Amino acid sequence: MDTAYAALSDRVLVGSGDAWKDRLVNHDVECLGAHSDAPERAFVGTVDAGLQYTTDRGGSWSTALDAGDRVTAVTVDPQDPDVVWAGTEPSAVYRSGDGGERWTERDGLTDLESASRWSFPPRPHTHHVRWLAVAPDDPDRLYVAVEAGAFVRSPDGGRTWLDHPDGARRDIHMLATHPDAPDRVYTAAGDGYARSDDRGETWTHPQDGLSHRYVWSVAVHPDDPETVVVSAASGPRSAHSTGGESYVYRSAGDGWERAMDGLPGPDGLARPVLARDETAVYALTNHGLFRSESGAEWRRVGEWHPDYNQVPRGLVVV
Repeated sequence: MDTAYAALSDRVLVGSGDAWKDRLVNHDVECLGAHSDAPERAFVGTVDAGLQYTTDRGGSWSTALDAGDRVTAVTVDPQDPDVVWAGTEPSAVYRSGDGGERWTERDGLTDLESASRWSFPPRPHTHHVRWLAVAPDDPDRLYVAVEAGAFVRSPDGGRTWLDHPDGARRDIHMLATHPDAPDRVYTAAGDGYARSDDRGETWTHPQDGLSHRYVWSVAVHPDDPETVVVSAASGPRSAHSTGGESYVYRSAGDGWERAMDGLPGPDGLARPVLARDETAVYALTNHGLFRSESGAEWRRVGEWHPDYNQVPRGLVVV
């Protein structure tokens, strides 16, 4: 692990060892993104300050994009660290090809037929882009999760959009891909886990052993696209509270098993945010950051101050 960027609700933590540095304190943080080829640079979506970015591991920050009420999603192209995608509330998608200096909106997203049914329950008058993912072998193939209402795709870098396919989840919280299975898309959603093996055209819903179906986060083992880790709870009230009850599950392709060895909880555990680097899987919790080589057993990484006991928002390890 070179650098970890951990988003809490009121700050971003930056660390590369045992200690964290508090950055963007007192900002309402929504999401973050970074790339292992440029670990000193990170992008942070906020409610109150647009999309912020740093080129010195959080030592200083600038506004990259000020569009919409909230910047709710950001991702960096896995093959090109200068290509950055951002999503907002109300739902819109923006692209930068120069590391965040200039941005263009990819029009037409809300012209889709399903858009009339998009609505975010806590604020039912609106909706937002919850997650963005780029196919690991095709920089023009973009996957977009709209919360709540749709999984949509673009085969040509956002010039055209394909509407929600049959079988896809509608309350998606996170998407994942894997370079060793480039046709595959993994989804963690409020209405369960799902997987596509044909770039989002058709879907399966392997739930055997997954006792908690409000699925929040998903990470795929760096060495094995069949080994998947998710965080889940019985519902949103339990998931989004530091006094709630949440779980981590692992599947190696033959059903789900709880993977809580070394993790706090489940009582008092807000749903963890999961991520991977080139060697391991990580879980950001309200009790600390944890690392696992297998996805089954975990150990704590670094210190954890009582002020960090918050529902986590995002995690990137580069």
